[in-house]
Amino acid sequence: MSEPTRIPAPDGVAPATAYTHVVMGTGRFVAISGQLALDEDGRLVGAGDPAAQARQVFENLRRCLAAAGATFDHVVKLTFFVTDMAHMPAIRAARAEHIPDDRLPAASAVQVAALVRPEFLVEIEAYAVVGG
Repeated sequence: MSEPTRIPAPDGVAPATAYTHVVMGTGRFVAISGQLALDEDGRLVGAGDPAAQARQVFENLRRCLAAAGATFDHVVKLTFFVTDMAHMPAIRAARAEHIPDDRLPAASAVQVAALVRPEFLVEIEAYAVVGG
C-alpha cells in the first residue's frame, strides 16, 4: 500500500505545528465517522478524563482503519471536536502513540458547545487513502 505524500510547509505558508498543511494520496478513499470514547460494549471509557477518552478514541480509530485495510500511516486528515481546547494536549499525546511527528496528517480542531452526550469530551473523525 502506498503512503500519502506530505507537504508540511508549502512556499509562502507559515510552518505547521502539530499537523501537516497538505497531504496527497492516490487510491481508495476511506472516511471514518467521528469516534467517541466508547468500548466495544458501548460503555463510556474515561468519564471526566480527556486523556483516557482520547486513548479510547484513537483505539477505535485504529480498529476502524484496520477494518478498511488501513493503518494510521494512511490517514490524510483528522478533525478533532472538543468541548474544551484545554483537552488538546491530552489528545496530541494519544495521537503521538499512533502517529509519529514526521507523519502527521492534515488536521483541524474545533471547540464545540457539546457533543452527542454531555459526558463525551472529544470526538475525532479521520480520512485515509489506501493503495495507489
